[in-house]
Amino acid sequence: MEDRTVYGYIRVSTDKQSVENQRFEIERFCLAKNIVVDCWIEETNSGTKLPEKRLLGTLLAVAKTGDLIICSELSRLGRNMLMIMSILNNLILNGVKILTIKDNYHLDDGISAKVLAFALGLSAEIERELISRRTKEAITRKKAEGVRLGRPPGSKSKRLKLSGYEAEIQELLAQKVFKSEIARRLGVNRKTVNSFIKTNLNSQKSKSHLRI
Repeated sequence: MEDRTVYGYIRVSTDKQSVENQRFEIERFCLAKNIVVDCWIEETNSGTKLPEKRLLGTLLAVAKTGDLIICSELSRLGRNMLMIMSILNNLILNGVKILTIKDNYHLDDGISAKVLAFALGLSAEIERELISRRTKEAITRKKAEGVRLGRPPGSKSKRLKLSGYEAEIQELLAQKVFKSEIARRLGVNRKTVNSFIKTNLNSQKSKSHLRI
């Protein structure tokens, strides 16, 4: 008997949605393929959240080589293509198989999965490079428009630790880059980024809305 665990993963975005449709799809598929789901993971959470902020992160941590994850479609893993590619790449590299029903993806430890893992990793690297390039272009444009960049002279306050990076942070947020990734690029803690956005960028938006 094959020593593996089969996981059924279900995610809905709001508590107004039902998990029953996805469960029915998975159960019907497994019945036809003579597969038994050993463990169900159901959650109500946004697909835009990082996996570690969801039950999916726990699943990715406990799934071992040879295990199988079944879900209704790839979009259940995440709403961001870069995130989905990262998750798939992680699963493939760790020998965890994944099967999606609607879009008919079946990734195992065969050569096709290894080729896909390479393609996913390369695509993710290209996407990161494009984001970095767009950010640099945005900063260059801001400078050309006369926007002052850089930390104010003599500023040592922790609150102003990211002063001078407003344009870059705003550009990254507009590109839907996660705050944790922004923190990594700027060499600070994620809490520092959150605090800076709340106390600086959000206050700037409020002021702009008050102008007549």
